[in-house]
Amino acid sequence: MSDDVPNPIDFRDFHVAREWERDAPVKRPSRPAFFREYAVQMREHTRPVTSVLELGSGPGFLAQHLLVTCPHLDYTALDFSAAMHQLARARLGESADRVRFVERNFREKAWTNGLGSFDCVVTHQAVHELRHKRYATGLHKQVSAVLHPGGLYLVCDHFAGRRGMANEQLYMTPQEQKLSLIDAGFESPELVKCADKLAMYRAVC
Repeated sequence: MSDDVPNPIDFRDFHVAREWERDAPVKRPSRPAFFREYAVQMREHTRPVTSVLELGSGPGFLAQHLLVTCPHLDYTALDFSAAMHQLARARLGESADRVRFVERNFREKAWTNGLGSFDCVVTHQAVHELRHKRYATGLHKQVSAVLHPGGLYLVCDHFAGRRGMANEQLYMTPQEQKLSLIDAGFESPELVKCADKLAMYRAVC
């Protein structure tokens, strides 16, 4: 739509993707702490987590952490950028053999087709790539469709408002993030970590 926020960065360009890979840990020093929280939430979930889908998996930062800390995972990494998958394979090394790489855009309606179902879906710093916050609830509904009953959804993204981001079309306030998950049918979404202009929610299908 006309008021969607254009993306000035083309992550399908290998050089752009590599620059983002290099800069992300510097610009967001809290990333390791968030990654640890994903692993904690997965280990403490009431049901065993053995199959994971990551949306917007990028160069494999989160996958690398989870595959080390949760060694028995069946991992699916979904990203629209072949360049990001190339970087992820290089980062993961031998662990890449444990990952199913899916080149697909979660902005498209049919992104869930043929993926199967999962114990857990994770996404870090990617939901805003929908390019307008109005699409978030629809994405969350699609996520619920690929989760097993009682499955875990761990979603972290930038937030708008005090101590957050300025663009209120692209980013939601923490309250809007919570309400979006509720509107999508998730039970009692819980804010589990908030730092560095990022908010992470835990929700159960």
